[in-house]
Amino acid sequence: MPSDLHVIFGTGPVGCWTAAALRAEGQRVRAVNRSGVRPALMPSDVELVRADASDPAQASDAARGAAVVYQALNPPYHRWSELFPGLQSAVMGAARAEYAKYVSVENLYMYDASKPMTEDSPIAPASKKGALRQTMAEEVMTAHARKELRAVSLRSSDYYGPGVVASALGELVFGNLLAGKKAQLVGSARMPHSFAYIEDVGRAAALLGMNDRALGKTWIAPHAPARTQGEMVEEIGRVLGTATRLRVVTPLMMRLAGLFLPEARASVEMMYEFTAPFVVASSRMEREFNLSATSIERGIERTVSWYRQRRAERSTGVDNVRA
Repeated sequence: MPSDLHVIFGTGPVGCWTAAALRAEGQRVRAVNRSGVRPALMPSDVELVRADASDPAQASDAARGAAVVYQALNPPYHRWSELFPGLQSAVMGAARAEYAKYVSVENLYMYDASKPMTEDSPIAPASKKGALRQTMAEEVMTAHARKELRAVSLRSSDYYGPGVVASALGELVFGNLLAGKKAQLVGSARMPHSFAYIEDVGRAAALLGMNDRALGKTWIAPHAPARTQGEMVEEIGRVLGTATRLRVVTPLMMRLAGLFLPEARASVEMMYEFTAPFVVASSRMEREFNLSATSIERGIERTVSWYRQRRAERSTGVDNVRA
């Protein structure tokens, strides 16, 4: 009997919302992480397996019986070059062994961002991380072209939404504003920047995993029209019903922080995303699969609601962002 099992490597926000979208379609889902701890956002009827995905043998065991494998892992930012290639290689090998479809969750770092980005934008990475992402993405599509793997790539910009804390529009913006503090932005408050609402990314990943006609191609998840980070903060203030304040971390400030913090040091080369326009044009996937991006207003309302719930649960000793 053909398998209908979808195996998701990674239980961060992307993995959780991909699982939720698949379960909404009645698909069987297994999620894999290193800790064996179920995040609160992960549907309770999803099978959870503990495995170290960097170990090819453990990755293969975790993917046993899969029809579709999703690579939604994301190592610590400052350890990408050290860890990411091995993680991808092990998960690709697991998918190959099962002859499962492989959904590669990627970002936009490899693109020329001087104009609104589409799937056909020039590949011109402006950073070491972008060059690494380019190499990894090419590895996926080369394996597909050689018929070693049936693969599809999903790309999107910086995430925001329920469950997203480690993002430019995460804890230091939503969490700070909810606590009555200044939102901390990076780069500039005045440049347009496309953000991807996390539930839209999960729905897009699930859809690609369920549609063979998506294979062999790169797709950009639906994105609402770009706004400046300052405008995003203003919208959060509208939802909160309060005046907002913000501070901007400049590239120089990030460099100084990088003298002491590895993740800040790893972020310096990516500041170009926020000091110049970084805009996505995602009409292809929206048109081909009849998808639409969640509006900024609705996305921020849902995100504020999640942060409020998280704050209330933490005040009672419950943490709903375990990973």
